[in-house]
Amino acid sequence: MTATSLTDRKNAAISRGVGMTTQIYADRAENAEIWDKEGRRYIDFAAGIAVLNTGHRHPKVIAAVKDQLDHFTHTCHQVVPYESYVSLAERLNALLPGDFEKKTIFVTTGAEAVENAVKIARAATGRSAVIAFGGGFHGRTFMGMALTGKVVPYKVGFGAMPGDVFHVPFPVELHGVTADQSLAALKKLFAADVDPQRVAAIIIEPVQGEGGFYSAPAAFMKALRELCDQHGILLIADEVQTGFARTGRMFAMDHHEVAADLTTMAKSLAGGFPLAAVTGRAEIMDAPGPGGLGGTYGGNPLGIAAAHAVLDVITEEDLCNRANLLGGRLKQRLESLRESVPEIADIRGPGFMNAVEFNDLTTGLPSAEFANRVRLIALDKGLILLTCGVHGNVIRFLAPITIQDEVLGEALDILEASMLEASAAK
Repeated sequence: MTATSLTDRKNAAISRGVGMTTQIYADRAENAEIWDKEGRRYIDFAAGIAVLNTGHRHPKVIAAVKDQLDHFTHTCHQVVPYESYVSLAERLNALLPGDFEKKTIFVTTGAEAVENAVKIARAATGRSAVIAFGGGFHGRTFMGMALTGKVVPYKVGFGAMPGDVFHVPFPVELHGVTADQSLAALKKLFAADVDPQRVAAIIIEPVQGEGGFYSAPAAFMKALRELCDQHGILLIADEVQTGFARTGRMFAMDHHEVAADLTTMAKSLAGGFPLAAVTGRAEIMDAPGPGGLGGTYGGNPLGIAAAHAVLDVITEEDLCNRANLLGGRLKQRLESLRESVPEIADIRGPGFMNAVEFNDLTTGLPSAEFANRVRLIALDKGLILLTCGVHGNVIRFLAPITIQDEVLGEALDILEASMLEASAAK
């Protein structure tokens, strides 16, 4: 069975709307390595798009799921509840930043978590408008698309988006937007387009994911919190990609002096099993009436069991500190290449949520072509990378935080060789 034959079958059977970054068909995986159907080994620096902070098939996660399989696989918590759902909610309530009482709900996907956060915010405030940021990504459902600050490929061809959603620029000084300018844009929005007394929530990724791995400045986040408090607006932190040790803290908001009212989580929460959550101030979370929240598969027992194991692994293996060590090693290698690879425009990211951005040497403009060239060369050498950013000129690094030191070293050698080769080919 070859990749070519599988691709032919895929093209005949699956909608083209399900895009594929590679033509690798996975056969097995372990920690930070994947072997395809043809037997070739790859080092995985994508981790299912930040889902596998604890690696492929972490033994503790697999054991927890196997144990749950021996008990039950589904009852629907809204029909026949189970203790593990309750205890995981208790753990998240204790872990999330904020010195206030919290409550949690579990759903299945990050987009579903975002949708429910908006529902909860509207129910709690009696307001309808929501503000998001350019470059942000919040999912592919209709409200998720409306909140997402990137048209191609997420909104093209899908018609009108839900109303009462507004966007302002995210502060990225590299692209000419300061924190002060972003705040000024918010105030201009209040003056020209939407009464702040009609705004239910502002949603923000503390570090933009798909948008390019740009971190929100600490001063900006503090000012945003103050602005929300001034107008009775709820602050939603989208931690779907940033959560669970990726940034060197359990949550990216742990890097800030302020807390969000609501937090959305998914991806690495359950180490590869579908699970998402919304955690927030108890009185806000209780605003919807019974039956207003939930879902048939929300808080599936297998995902809940996996999530308990993930939280244990993060603590037992000190993954927050390890994320900082690994990210430092990666950024040091990238910094050593600045002179040899002049296309490098920026190297950034907290913990092990890192990125390198490329510009064209002739025009000085963002170069998606160069970033994709590096990605393809690396793939041919056995390293899986992902690009991102509004301009497509950023490579983001999302290797499992559990990656072995020797495998990381091998990956960094491939990355360096691929960047040098791409630069030499210009």
